[in-house]
Order: sequence, then structure tokens, then C-alpha cells
Amino acid sequence: MARAVLPAGRREAVPPGRTVSRRKVASAGAPLVSAGLVLLLWWAAARAGVLGDGLVPTPWQTLKAAHTMGADGTMVADLRASLARAGQGFAYGASAGIAVGFLTGHRPGVAALVSPVMSFLRPIPAIALVPLVTAWFGIGERAKHLVIAYAVFLAVWLYVHDGVARIPADYLRAARTLGVPAWRRLTEVLLPAAAPSVVAALRYGAGLALLALVAAELGGAQSGIAYRLQVDGQFLRTDHMFAGLVELGLLGLAADALIALAGRRLVHWSTS
Repeated sequence: MARAVLPAGRREAVPPGRTVSRRKVASAGAPLVSAGLVLLLWWAAARAGVLGDGLVPTPWQTLKAAHTMGADGTMVADLRASLARAGQGFAYGASAGIAVGFLTGHRPGVAALVSPVMSFLRPIPAIALVPLVTAWFGIGERAKHLVIAYAVFLAVWLYVHDGVARIPADYLRAARTLGVPAWRRLTEVLLPAAAPSVVAALRYGAGLALLALVAAELGGAQSGIAYRLQVDGQFLRTDHMFAGLVELGLLGLAADALIALAGRRLVHWSTS
């Protein structure tokens, strides 16, 4: 069938479905291109010996080290231990951060009392608490959970507090004028309006949980990804160390993607 010839200066209309599909292909291909460039630069740096012979393994050497660690069960055991610590610490810290964030964001009087304490604690990194928490609770799992929960709590609180405090007062005033009970104002006004901030807080908190995990596992752990990094570093097994670093990065990427996906499904009314 002959194609219609359009007048000069006019373009053929593209169906909306085809435009959407092209955008999906472009958005899916961008991460692959980015990963390919990183691998290429990594390989070039390893081959050039920028830090000395053997100190920067190639991607293939790192993959072989990961395969070896997976075959002997080391990677699985460390991954299981680290996930348990990071997961529990994240759950404790995120739950407390969301609860306190809603309280201080909704109650200015409470915020005036709590915010100075939070501003004092936020500059203190989680790694600085490891010796103190270890002295209090020993080298058991409770100390590690507390270090991770501390880092997550402060970050989540800040995001949630700011999100709740920015909710227009007219929303709550209108609901109160219409006689909406307090529990319905919480579930039908505050929660939906602050939900995007909660999702952002959880995404940021998940990344901090992994950062704090490294600090926690350096405080007397006998298993875990950061513990294995420390052990491999003592023997200069850089290929094993790179495998552990890649594992941490992939964990962070997976956690962020899962929370973002859940946020798009649950907070479907938000465009952010």
C-alpha cells in the first residue's frame, strides 16, 4: 500500500502508544548503557595498573572471586547475616522515625522540644557510636541493630517531619470544620498528604542502613559482608574485596528499587 505524501513542513503524526513504548525502551536502555560504561572504565583502570599491579582487579577477576565465594558458601552466609542485621535495624529505626516525625511535624510545640535534640544528634555519625554501644551491650547482635537503627531513625525522622510540617493547614482546618474525627483526619488527610515524604524517607533510610551496617560489622562481628571485607583486606585479596563492594552496591540498588516500586503502587496519587 502506498504511503501518503504529507505537505511540506508537516510531520507524520506518531501514535501515542508508539511514543510511550519508545520512552520505555529508552528508560530501560539507559541503565544498561551506564553499567556498560562503568565496566569499560573499570576494565581500563585495571589493565592500566593505575594503583599498581594486581591492586585493581578486572571485572572478570571479580566475577571469578564472587563465584568462588558463592561456591564455598561464604557469600551466602555473609549475605544472610548482613541482611538480617540491616533489615532489623532498618525496621526499628524507620518505625520510630515515622512515628516521631508525624508527631513533631503535626505538633509544633513538640517539635520545639525535640528538634534541638535531633539537630544535636544528626552530626554524630553511627560509626562514632560503635565503641560506646559495644561497651554497653557487647559484640552481640543487639549492639549492631542499635547502630543501624540510630542512623536510619535520624534520617527518616527528618524527611517525615518536613513532609508533615509542609501539609497546608487548610486541609486539616477544613476537615475539622466538617466535623471529621481525629483518627480520620490522621488516616485520610495527614497520611495521604505525607505519604510521598515517607517513601522518600524510606528510600534514603535504606541506603543509610547499609552504610551503618558496615560500621556495625566492624565492631566485633564474625560474619557479614563488611566483616569479610575487613578479613580480605588484611590479606590484600582485592578481587574478593571488589566482589563484596559490588554486593553491597547491588543490595542498595535492589532495596531502593523495591521501595520505589512499592511507593508507586501505594502512593499512586502522587506524581513525584
